[in-house]
Amino acid sequence: MLSLIGRRILIAIPTLFLVSLFVFALQRALPGDPFLVIAGEERDPAVIAHLREVYRMDDPIVLQFFAWLGQVVQGDFGRSLRTGEPVLGLIIQKLGVTFQLAVASMLVAVGIGLPAGIIAARRKDTMADYTASAVALFGLSVPHFWLGIMLILVVSVQWKLLPASGFESIFVDPKAAIERLIMPAFVLGGGLAAFIMRHTRSAMLEVLRSDYVRTARAKGLDEDTVVNRHALRNALVPIITLSTLLFGELLAGAVLTEQVFTIPGFGKLIVDAVFNRDYGVVQGVVLCTAIGFILMNLLADVLYVLVNPRLRSS
Repeated sequence: MLSLIGRRILIAIPTLFLVSLFVFALQRALPGDPFLVIAGEERDPAVIAHLREVYRMDDPIVLQFFAWLGQVVQGDFGRSLRTGEPVLGLIIQKLGVTFQLAVASMLVAVGIGLPAGIIAARRKDTMADYTASAVALFGLSVPHFWLGIMLILVVSVQWKLLPASGFESIFVDPKAAIERLIMPAFVLGGGLAAFIMRHTRSAMLEVLRSDYVRTARAKGLDEDTVVNRHALRNALVPIITLSTLLFGELLAGAVLTEQVFTIPGFGKLIVDAVFNRDYGVVQGVVLCTAIGFILMNLLADVLYVLVNPRLRSS
């Protein structure tokens, strides 16, 4: 297990270096100067020159990159060009909001997709299978922003059952937090449930056709025992891969849903930083996103070994 984690960390180091280099260079290639906006309406050349000197923007790009990378290694992601706040503090604050939304969305996705996939596989080519596949196709096809708007109009405006927007931390007011997370979690989790359902169905069908499952049935075990104790555990390996990657996407890509429900999370931070050309925030966000995906892949590898004992000797 430790050797597996060590190998993944060694692979992650050059990956993060290349990601940071690519994003740093691409940002500098964008047209426009953020300091023209920061300097105000008068755009005093002396103020702009001072700002460029403070943020070392007149240095060669190679020196800028390695200076920033040296700060990152020490845990300093720099400061926002717009607000002057530490980038790492902004990321941690916004990531905490999106993390709660992502966890709620994954609970919805797994809670719907996993049972639906198992049922569809057990009842292949029946009405239950066709219904689950049709619902999955609907979940994949409906745009998140449209579904979010419809839920707000129906559930919040007409029925007045849930708040239309906003966010409350689960650690401050659990009841208010759950009420505000139900609709955005359903919007995000509903689409992901379709992916999980299709992969669960495919994995279960493959496992149910294997020799050891036929042997278990020949021994007289009932179907529930065969599915839950023998088939499902082996079918979970590809589902774990999908779920961890989807969770990483939720942390980085819940932009539209956060905009619709006015959730001040990671997605809004990314959008604002890109539009404002806030170099430090964009670089920090992308680097943290890459680290998040690497950690999710590492978690998937560890869970493989825990779920499937045969992998422990490899």
